[in-house]
Amino acid sequence: MERIMIPNEDFKERVKKLQASMKRDGVEVFLAYGNEAEPQYVRYLADYWPSFETAGVLVAQEGEPKLLIGPECFTYATDRSRIPEIRMLKAFRESSDPEYPGKPLDTFAGLFEEMFGKDMPKKIHVAGYSLMTIGVFSALREHFAETDIVKADYLLNDLRMIKTENELKCMRHAAEITRKTFDYVLENIHPGMTETQVVGLALGKMHELGAERESYPMWVLTGDGSDQAISRARQKTIEKGDFTFLQLGARYEGYASSIGRPVIFGKATDEQKKLIEAGYIGQNTVFNNIRDGLCAGELARLYEKNIADAGFGDWLLYGPCHGNGLMEGEAPWVENNSEWILKENMTFCCDIFLGNGDIKRGLRMEDVIRVTKDGCENLTNYPQKVFEI
Repeated sequence: MERIMIPNEDFKERVKKLQASMKRDGVEVFLAYGNEAEPQYVRYLADYWPSFETAGVLVAQEGEPKLLIGPECFTYATDRSRIPEIRMLKAFRESSDPEYPGKPLDTFAGLFEEMFGKDMPKKIHVAGYSLMTIGVFSALREHFAETDIVKADYLLNDLRMIKTENELKCMRHAAEITRKTFDYVLENIHPGMTETQVVGLALGKMHELGAERESYPMWVLTGDGSDQAISRARQKTIEKGDFTFLQLGARYEGYASSIGRPVIFGKATDEQKKLIEAGYIGQNTVFNNIRDGLCAGELARLYEKNIADAGFGDWLLYGPCHGNGLMEGEAPWVENNSEWILKENMTFCCDIFLGNGDIKRGLRMEDVIRVTKDGCENLTNYPQKVFEI
């Protein structure tokens, strides 16, 4: 079977759309920045995922983009990049700061002179501005002391929010891998395993199924600590009677998927069942009400009301959805102050987190969905039940 992937034509079209937005907004030069943990802006344009080093994509209103990398990754980048022109800059080197004496490298000054001659732009617009290392920022500032360096994540976020059919194919495949991985973990998890061993089960299976990597550092939280909204697996051993939540996700062709469900190693108590029911009430509030044309804040406020009515209003931390695509969590978030409008083919993690720090208990229920004209497509579509093992 032909491998599901984003074709070269789509990457070229993304650059054209970005350049059209740059012309519309008077943006002379644009730098997409990414690192190993958050490669999304670079990967969206170049399909390049930096390792050790960081990376950028430099784009002008006209002409071909340039992939910017550090001095060690040229052979890696040429093997993966959808952008043919690749330039090496010391500013993008790894954090141990090697000097690479005698190695000829490009500079921002030289690149900008190639692109603009002596008529330098007055602003450099950056996506991934908050990720940028001080080394890259300082290298820009060294050559362009009088030039403003401004945050411009929106230029790519606006393009990325509405997924194409090729992106959706990749996301559906990532969801299928995640779903099968979750099934496998439930079949093999047992008391006596550590949280890290459970993550190992998931990693091995998803790679066997064709994932390129996990969507995020996955976690399995059991007993005290299940109230942690973001975490990592520990060396804690699962014991009989434990209330545990599993948070697993596979990445395929850059696209992240995720499923979250609580699991009880024994019979669920009435209190546990009530918490799980509240989580599914939250999910179903989203599934039954989200649609093209709805104000995002309206959905968040309805969700908060229904969770409060279920008795868990003080367990809330954030709204019911965040964007999903090249990152498990990307813009936009659905929050009670969101005044923007949901659109068809936006994709989200329906991410229900309820946590209580006083008793150190919580849960996360998560599925990946696509907004449709009159509802949603549930890409992961994992069962809603009380999982008792």
